[in-house]
Amino acid sequence: MSVDISAEPLLDLIPYGEIDPLALSVLAANLQAVLGLPTRVRPDRPLPEDSFIPVRYQYDAVKIVGSLDRERDGARFRMGVIQRDLCIPILTYVYGESQLGGRAAVISLHRLHHIDRQVTFERGAKIAIHEAGHLLGLEHCREPGCLMRFSKQLEQLDLLPMRFCSACEYEIARLLKRAVQNRY
Repeated sequence: MSVDISAEPLLDLIPYGEIDPLALSVLAANLQAVLGLPTRVRPDRPLPEDSFIPVRYQYDAVKIVGSLDRERDGARFRMGVIQRDLCIPILTYVYGESQLGGRAAVISLHRLHHIDRQVTFERGAKIAIHEAGHLLGLEHCREPGCLMRFSKQLEQLDLLPMRFCSACEYEIARLLKRAVQNRY
């Protein structure tokens, strides 16, 4: 996909707490290069106070997404990035959560660590691109080699190439064109 990086950003990456600046740069670069989504990194901020679940010692992804969705300034889409463990009420943990065809998503780098930093960064980029695909309106894909395929385990995520199947690629181009036209 061709990317005009001088274009007004369509996605704001919002770090919650201290996130490795290199990790944020890698996420933004991959969202732009693979998905064609002009992205900027915003200043860090604290997590919403009501998002912590003490009994689980995790953060509620749905509450973070809801908080991001209520914001009206910035880019059309916003994606929170946290270093803490994320969950939703029905799952023990999630790597990310997104509104299907909505405005907001969040990803966690907490469970993505690998001894090789490049693998950690690649995992984060795959999760960010996958969640951004949901923001555009894509559902999970059944194709084995597609980034929109659901990955519960890191081993499954690691096997995915940094690309989409042809059907998802077509839909992304169509949905991204619509997002650019409806930017504001």
